[in-house]
Amino acid sequence: MKKILTLFAILLLSQTTFAQDQSDLPRRDIKKNEISINPFNIVAFGALDVGYERVLGNNSSLGFDFFYRLADDDDDDNDVIDTDGVFDKEIAFTTRFKYFFGNRVARGFYVEAFGMLSSGEHENYVRVFDDLGNFISASDVEEEYTDFALGFSVGGKFVTRNGFFIDIGFGIGRNLFSDKSPEIILRPNLYLGYRF
Repeated sequence: MKKILTLFAILLLSQTTFAQDQSDLPRRDIKKNEISINPFNIVAFGALDVGYERVLGNNSSLGFDFFYRLADDDDDDNDVIDTDGVFDKEIAFTTRFKYFFGNRVARGFYVEAFGMLSSGEHENYVRVFDDLGNFISASDVEEEYTDFALGFSVGGKFVTRNGFFIDIGFGIGRNLFSDKSPEIILRPNLYLGYRF
C-alpha cells in the first residue's frame, strides 16, 4: 500500500508540475496577417505607403511595403518639408524582416533588415569639361534613377487586444548601384494597422 501511495504522489506531483509549466507558456496567438498604412508619408510627402506583414514565429515577421508619391513635386516653394536629397523616391517596393525582442508574439521592440527597390528623380551636381579636360561650368541637374538599397531599422510595435497596432521606427540604408540616386536613404515609419 505504501508503494501505491508513493507512486500516486509522484504522479500527482508530476501532473501538477506539468500543468504549471503549461500555464507559464505565452498564450498562442493565431493572428498572423497584418495590413497597415503610413499616415506620416501621406501628410509629409503626399505619398501612399501601404504594407502587408506576415508573422513567422514568436520573434519574427516578414513584410512588404509599397510607396507611391501622389503629389507633384514641381512646386518646391510650397513644400512644408524639404524633400531634396533624401526623400526623392517616387515609387518604391520594400521587403523587410523583423526580429522582435521579448516573449510576446511579434510585438514590442525590434530590429529590422530591409531591401528597397526605388525610382525617382534626384538632384545631382554636374560639372562640364571640354575635350581637353578644362572646366566649363557646373550646375544642379535633376536626373531620373532606379536603384536598390539595403538598410536596417529599429522600432517598436504595440498591438492592442483586438488587433489594432501602431508601429514606430526609423531606418537608414544605402543605394548600391546607380550614381544618379541619393547615396543614403532614410526611412521614417509610423504605421497604423490591423492584425487578423
